[in-house]
Amino acid sequence: MRSSVLVTEDDVRPEDPLIQHADEESSAPLPSRHALFRLYWLTAIVCCGGLLFGYDSGVIGGVLTFDSFHRSFRYTAKNETRVSAIAVGVQQAGALVGSLVIWPLTNRLGRRPAMAICSFVFCAGVIFEVLDTHARSAFYLGRVICGLGIGGSATVIPIYLTEMSPTSMRARLGSCYQFTFTIGILISYWIDYGMQYAPSNAAQWQIPLALQLIPGALMGVGMLTLHESVRWLLSHDRPDQAWDSLTWIRASRGPEVKAEFRAMQSAIERDAHATADFSPWELLQRANAHRLILGVALFVCQQSTGATAMAYFGPQFFALLVGGRSDVSAASDATARLTLLLTGIFGFLKVISCLLFIVFVADRFGRRPLLILGALAMSVCMLATAVVLRATSIASSPSSSSSSSSAGSNHDPDPDPDPTHGSSSLSPASLTTILLIYLSIVAYNLSWGPLPWPCSAELFSSARIREPGVAIGVAAQWLSNFGWSSATPYLLQGLGWGTFGLFGVLDAGFAGLVYGFLPETRGMRLEEIDSLFAGAGYAAGGRE
Repeated sequence: MRSSVLVTEDDVRPEDPLIQHADEESSAPLPSRHALFRLYWLTAIVCCGGLLFGYDSGVIGGVLTFDSFHRSFRYTAKNETRVSAIAVGVQQAGALVGSLVIWPLTNRLGRRPAMAICSFVFCAGVIFEVLDTHARSAFYLGRVICGLGIGGSATVIPIYLTEMSPTSMRARLGSCYQFTFTIGILISYWIDYGMQYAPSNAAQWQIPLALQLIPGALMGVGMLTLHESVRWLLSHDRPDQAWDSLTWIRASRGPEVKAEFRAMQSAIERDAHATADFSPWELLQRANAHRLILGVALFVCQQSTGATAMAYFGPQFFALLVGGRSDVSAASDATARLTLLLTGIFGFLKVISCLLFIVFVADRFGRRPLLILGALAMSVCMLATAVVLRATSIASSPSSSSSSSSAGSNHDPDPDPDPTHGSSSLSPASLTTILLIYLSIVAYNLSWGPLPWPCSAELFSSARIREPGVAIGVAAQWLSNFGWSSATPYLLQGLGWGTFGLFGVLDAGFAGLVYGFLPETRGMRLEEIDSLFAGAGYAAGGRE
């Protein structure tokens, strides 16, 4: 058979036997126009998963502010904080479970079936979300089911993209997932803003949630047009199907594609040899444990910068900035609309800064300086925001005693819950804090937003610990995401301006952690990284 000839030919091995798993097809030719079309089509289909992830993350914050949603699920402002925390938190819990469950599924069934299952599960969850049952338990169930689909797809999609992309385009196409995630957030913010003007009935909150079905269904149906991962097929001893998949995505059967195929075979054999008889206890060995701690810390710090909390609860954060309180439902119509407008601009800046990172920053600067500068910039912005809000609350308080009764209290002694008194105008203090938050999200998307992913891949450079190491890091991300998304509504209610101060202090600490403990791995060969963690050339400050 055609592919069996390729299988039995001598392997074409790269010069360096430790070349990273993602870079071993360096002999692949530049894609033809036909191959580019197929590659972009594949990217568009799978990145619908990034779009739905971003949309689902952003839409919930606005929906929770609609009076129509409160009436449908029969709760008052007294329960608003609890409902907000549960609605976002249970989705993150579902995503954590989904990210773990998907590993055995994708290894057994393949990448395409796993992504199709995630699409089906997500769409089923959306149906539960939009049903006007008046039972919050049904809505929470829908959020959990959506989380299962999101967590699973967020794990499989980057793997599939990496395994199907040529080396020359891997970084660019890999960034598309993060970019479509921010696009999804942007769209959701502006959908929420537009629905603020819709009649205040069940359709006002059902339509934004139901729109999630579009990217979810597109991803699932689109799987029918794609081929299975070449690497997965080779690792399951299906060389004929693997050859067909590679020639489809490369739109060629030439000698360069044959050489790439043989290099893939060689890489699969080396990885199988490297992971033979692996024991999870090996992760606790000193060098591996060091990498594991750093990998987990990166994702925990990423979720603790405050950017994720603002992505989920943008309207509530901006309500605090412009109205002095985080409960949007207590504000006037003008202020409620203003908070959603400011959240929409927030989403636009996320997209622009993510695009700037992809075009001008990615792979041009070291990981350490970007992470340190990004954390310091966010810290300055958050602390300055806290100072301005605190000064404003003191100036507007009727008595110093009432304002100092709780250091970070979000409770205004003024019986009018909306200090703007129905006006949508912004004070100089509000404009200042809004600008600071916008600057902080730009800093995040140029540093802590995208960089933990390549850093994690570089930390787990050894094929023997790569999969379990990355899996634990991703699980840590979802777990910390769950913690912050559940806690943020209570922080906003209890600390008010102090919430920004908390994130500012944490961000400053993260800069110190990177400076002291994270080595620079950009541009290093894998044996150099291994030597780094084995103790060769590694100083306490995390530098060579």
